Amino acid sequence: MMGKYSREELQAAHDNFVEVAGQCARSREWRPWADLFTDDADYFEHTFGKFHGPDEIYAWIQNLMNQWPNSEMDDFPHDWCVCDEERGWWICQIENRFRDIGDGKIYQAHNLTVLHYAGNNKFSYEEDAYNPTNFVPMVKEWMAAAARSDDD
Repeated sequence: MMGKYSREELQAAHDNFVEVAGQCARSREWRPWADLFTDDADYFEHTFGKFHGPDEIYAWIQNLMNQWPNSEMDDFPHDWCVCDEERGWWICQIENRFRDIGDGKIYQAHNLTVLHYAGNNKFSYEEDAYNPTNFVPMVKEWMAAAARSDDD
C-alpha cells in the first residue's frame, strides 16, 4: 500500500526536523522548531503534559529549555529511526545530550519519539516517552564531572 507522501519527502522533512532542532539547541531560541508543527498539531510529552499548536509548543519548549538542567542540553541527535511510509510516521530514539565539559565523555540519555508527518515540511503530532531511571543517574554523573572540571 502506498502512503500519501513519498519516502524522499518523508526523509527530507525528518532531516530538516533534526537540523532545526540542532540549530535551536545551539541558539537557545526554539521558535523555528515549534514552527515545524501544524496549527492543529498535538504534542504529548509524558513528563510535562499535552500542548496544542505551535504557539503552545513554543511557549513550553522555550521555557523548559531555559530551566536547569535542560538548559545544559545542547544537542538532540537521533540514534535510530524507523519510517512507516504508509502512515507518514517516524519512530526515533533521540539522545538528550548535555554540553561537553571537556572530560572526553558524552553525557546523554535517550527518549523515544513518535512523529506524524503532515506535509509541507510540518508535523501534526509528536509524542515523547522518557525513562527517568536513565536520566537521573546521568544528570548526577554530569553534575559531578562538571563540578570537577570547575575545580581544575
